[in-house]
Amino acid sequence: MAQALYESRVTGLSRISQGKVRDIYAVDDEHLLIVTTDRLSAFDVVLPDPIPGKGEVLTRLSEFWFGRTAGIVRNHMAALKLEEVVTDAAEREELGGRAMVCRRLKPLPIEAVVRGYLIGSGWKDYRATGQVCGIALPPRLEQAQQLPEPIFTPATKAAVGDHDENISFDQAAELVGQELAARVRELSIRIYLEGAAYAAERGIIIADTKFEFGLDDSGELYLIDEVLTPDSSRFWPAAEYATGISPPSFDKQYVRDYLETLDWDKKAPGPHLPAQVIKVTSEKYRQALELLTSSA
Repeated sequence: MAQALYESRVTGLSRISQGKVRDIYAVDDEHLLIVTTDRLSAFDVVLPDPIPGKGEVLTRLSEFWFGRTAGIVRNHMAALKLEEVVTDAAEREELGGRAMVCRRLKPLPIEAVVRGYLIGSGWKDYRATGQVCGIALPPRLEQAQQLPEPIFTPATKAAVGDHDENISFDQAAELVGQELAARVRELSIRIYLEGAAYAAERGIIIADTKFEFGLDDSGELYLIDEVLTPDSSRFWPAAEYATGISPPSFDKQYVRDYLETLDWDKKAPGPHLPAQVIKVTSEKYRQALELLTSSA
């Protein structure tokens, strides 16, 4: 099993942010270094045990999808090479494919969530109201059922340890403006549909996902952060898909299911994970990468 990276250190660069998974460093006025560590958060708590190789999987998958969607929307990937930013070869080796040099952009204050299937908080919302984030859906839908068409259900971004909050499209428009909100909705649904169609050919159902967008100084919109990964999306093996249940997945649901068996209040600090849970989770991430990118 690959060596895990819980927290990164890069000599000569100032770390300006540390999220649940990502460490972000300032390179210069126009560039950032984003290191996707092997940290794993569940129920908005960063767990004490990393998942070996997870950060590399997320980085490689994001680079793959950024490439495939470049004709749809610009993205934050920069021309500056990693070796120009991290000059120490030993430090680059320690980062192990988890680092990406990106353009400095101003992130929008919303998560762009697209749901193609009725699961998670959307399923709970539907059972209570017949709607998902204020969007009315047909009656008598089952858990994990595919929706008639994907829906855009934005959320506010939460600080580390807090929960994202689902909001309506009108609320999103109040935060970023009507025209920009409509553009984000259009792009998000298009990227989801194209990504889901490609993944379906590889035996993966992308049930839902979230995107992030940012603006440059001239107001140009960019796709940023990560794209269609097991952390930002719900990946289901098509061969094991069924309605009426929460299908098995390639993402960290395996860890969530284990944590649900514990007497834990879902508050920090999180519990340690058994070696077997860590091993299986690492394998699930790796399998998703291989299915989506092999011979692509």
